[in-house]
Amino acid sequence: MRTPKEFDEIRPYDPEELPAVFEELIADPEFRAVTEQVLNGISYETACAQLRRCRTNLEVQKTFFYPLLHDILRKCSDGFVLENHAAINKQLPHTFITNHRDIVMDSAFLSISLLDNGFGNTMEIAIGDNLLIRPWIKKLVRVDKAFIVQRSAGLRQMLASSTRLSRYMHYAIATKHENIWIAQREGRSKDSDDRTQDSILKMMAMGGEGTVTERLKQLNLVPTTLSYEYDPCDYLKAQEFQQKRDIKDFHKAPADDLTSMKTGIYGYKGRICFRIAGCLNDWLDTLPADLPKTELFAAVTEHIDWEIHRNYKLYAGNYVAADLLKGDNQYAAHYSTEEKGRFETYVQSRIEKVTLPNPDIPFLRERLLTMYANPVFNYTTASNE
Repeated sequence: MRTPKEFDEIRPYDPEELPAVFEELIADPEFRAVTEQVLNGISYETACAQLRRCRTNLEVQKTFFYPLLHDILRKCSDGFVLENHAAINKQLPHTFITNHRDIVMDSAFLSISLLDNGFGNTMEIAIGDNLLIRPWIKKLVRVDKAFIVQRSAGLRQMLASSTRLSRYMHYAIATKHENIWIAQREGRSKDSDDRTQDSILKMMAMGGEGTVTERLKQLNLVPTTLSYEYDPCDYLKAQEFQQKRDIKDFHKAPADDLTSMKTGIYGYKGRICFRIAGCLNDWLDTLPADLPKTELFAAVTEHIDWEIHRNYKLYAGNYVAADLLKGDNQYAAHYSTEEKGRFETYVQSRIEKVTLPNPDIPFLRERLLTMYANPVFNYTTASNE
């Protein structure tokens, strides 16, 4: 079944398009160079033969990305768990709306964990066009079931672009029966203070039929919390905070995103935990039918934030960071002296990786501590509500 033409610019490739796209990728020297770096003991020619045998996007994921991601988990983490997945019906497609730490790995790890936990399918992934900095990357992500968020559109085009994006998401859920991944905000939360942008929900409600509440329910929204013990890009994020502070109108270059992608993929992550909350549909039914749109969107964003905050998996380093940042011992029961020493050493090692010509050490340390402490503060607040 071909996807409607209106979505051609943004959708993943349909299965019948894959053979031609495979040949374009195989002939691309940059794609070959990158692929040869990650192949485990097989030749590029053998990998190409395997790729040509794939008939669907899911087959490509299972053949290549699934084993690759499990290999990354084995080499770059101390284990991964998906918790509370029994809270939702695995036979229905859902929109997983999550906090956002890593450009690539958030959605990638969640996708393979769905397969590992009996969902039978992965997800279609919302990805900003600002990250598609090479032609082969744009092709590859569309093979890998990504759909494109056109962030570079002008103001006049933004409404039409958002409407089309929303219509596509509704189509993917209702007609293709695909799961969807989307971040709760545009871009990563650099300081880990995870807050949902109501503009994301407003976009979602542009498609579908009925009231705003009915349109949101049609997407089967599932707040999901991602918790990494260590963020491989933490020092890059701290560095960016100083650049934005010191350089007027600072903007990252495309190469910076590429560096963050590589660092996030191959950097050490420690333990990883993703926790699924229940589908929001029952809760959405409790909202008053006459609630003004502004109040409705505010209520939904607040509830998603609460679900994400209360489902953090907190590690010793998070609690150490909270106490160091506040200068007290409020959370000392959650870590040992040895764990505190290890985390302080870790923070210092990250500061030493910053490549700025004039690193502001106290500022960088405060930024790093804030990244690891904010989940503790948000969890504490959510737990008391």
